[in-house]
Amino acid sequence: MPEVDFELDEFDADEQICLEFYRQVAVHEDMLVPLSEHHTADSGHSFYVLYDRTATYGHPGVPQYLAVHLRRDHEKRTFSFEQAPLPLPAMAQSWLIRRGCPPDAIGLDPELGPPPADEATRALERRLAADGDHYAMGYSYTRDDPDDWVTVVALRALDERSPSPYRVVVEEVDTEAWTHTLREGGFATVEQALKWCDDRLSGTASLLPAVRPAASQSRPALPSKAPASRSPGRSR
Repeated sequence: MPEVDFELDEFDADEQICLEFYRQVAVHEDMLVPLSEHHTADSGHSFYVLYDRTATYGHPGVPQYLAVHLRRDHEKRTFSFEQAPLPLPAMAQSWLIRRGCPPDAIGLDPELGPPPADEATRALERRLAADGDHYAMGYSYTRDDPDDWVTVVALRALDERSPSPYRVVVEEVDTEAWTHTLREGGFATVEQALKWCDDRLSGTASLLPAVRPAASQSRPALPSKAPASRSPGRSR
């Protein structure tokens, strides 16, 4: 199992930053599995998607992935950081991309974790990684029971005009085939989205409702020449 190396041996920070980095990241360093990492050419920035093997022993349902962005000042030999626990790898990728990581540099190691079962899963993961800043996460729950390995995430579209403003993304792992699927549903209210999550975790959920398509933004084609009998103004 690969181990993460934050490459901070020659760097320091003020006491508060060092304490927070230890509490939020480094305390379980030997239990963090690097699924992906990218370092800029000058080593000034490092981006990590990490799987936290300790999460399964903590509070039930907590996210099992950790996104970390390290910034190093080589002149001052200091560092700073940001981190976020997130329920899906694609969401960790999105978080890092929004902080300057090149999208094509943070692909997941295919040897670690169950691969996507189908193209629908791959397509949704690409969209979540690219468009994750269009949504705010309101709720997530991860259950890694081998008999029902599932993660549910409730999201809110930041664009109030978005169709299906509340989304649920559900990842299910097939432990026998060792693959995973990712699907998305759309809801009109947060209550409906959260109820579906509860129903899925209790085994009583119906099929995910489809996301309502966005209204077409294209304008109707204009006639090549306006009818002579119609005066200017809005057509009916």
